[in-house]
Amino acid sequence: MIIERPLTDGTIALQNLGAQIDAVEPAVRLGHGTVENRAGLAELIVLRGLFVGCISDYFRAEEIAEQLVRDAPENARAFFARARTRATFHRFNDALADVDHAEQLSLDAEAAKSERAAIFQAVGRYDEALALREEAAERRASFENVAALVSLHAERGETQAAEHQYAESYSRYRGVSPFPLALLDFQLGHMWMTAGRLIDARRSFEAALRHLSSYAPALGHLAEVEAELGETDAAVVRLYPLAMSSDDPDYAGQLARILAEADSDGESRHWCRLAAARFDELVTSRPEAFADHAAEFWLGAGANPDKALRFAKMNVAVRNTPRARRLLAQAVAASGPGRGIAGPALADGVQP
Repeated sequence: MIIERPLTDGTIALQNLGAQIDAVEPAVRLGHGTVENRAGLAELIVLRGLFVGCISDYFRAEEIAEQLVRDAPENARAFFARARTRATFHRFNDALADVDHAEQLSLDAEAAKSERAAIFQAVGRYDEALALREEAAERRASFENVAALVSLHAERGETQAAEHQYAESYSRYRGVSPFPLALLDFQLGHMWMTAGRLIDARRSFEAALRHLSSYAPALGHLAEVEAELGETDAAVVRLYPLAMSSDDPDYAGQLARILAEADSDGESRHWCRLAAARFDELVTSRPEAFADHAAEFWLGAGANPDKALRFAKMNVAVRNTPRARRLLAQAVAASGPGRGIAGPALADGVQP
């Protein structure tokens, strides 16, 4: 049984996060601040971007981390901060190189292992990630270490193990910030969506939103679930504010697809044009980071299977995960016969 704990209200927590960023960023823009302050600022900005759906926050964090490495080339914390921003943009080989270099410069071994595990998981090297995650949990069964196992088991589709670790990690949480628990519930909801268990997915996304009502990815995925359950009006109402306010084109793309399925073709085309232009902009500047979502868009509302196939191939080359391979298989099928693939995706069982 999960026992609810008193947490800071999600709206207040986001306001506090913004205040922390605002307190440090002016000095950083002027080139001031310690390495620790500047690295911490980059991580806070990434965290805000994650929860509110703001891609420009990721670009700002990357800018800070890159400048930090230029200013402090012998500082482990600088390279560690850059590793995290590079991983955010799916530059995984570069991120691993930064972790290695940071460790040579005296980065704590536990922090290095944790970051490597996250990168290994992101690229589908699950056995290596699991070994590191289990070692960390055995050494110290903290909320963070056990929650990391939830994410890994969920991504592997190991629902029973993920549920068990979810309950275990939840019971170990002693903080008051709603962010870690919102993320934990979101990860479980994503697992249930992938497994086709929509009612369970809805329950988990709603739990995430009880912790943090403006959690953009949870709102977006909940809208997807509602649309799959036939609750189109609720899904559209939920997506409108996201599509209008976020610089992430996912929400406009989702809205376009759902409106098209509801026979609102004119409005659907409007949101589709906006999403297409933004995806083109993002994949031009950061192709590795946005190839997967671009492929999904062009397979769906964008209705361009050839473009989808190009980005799906790019995505599976960057992160050879089951999700990436499924996306590539869908793109190959949508592109029609004679559009086969080669390389690691084919070796992993994806057939044209």
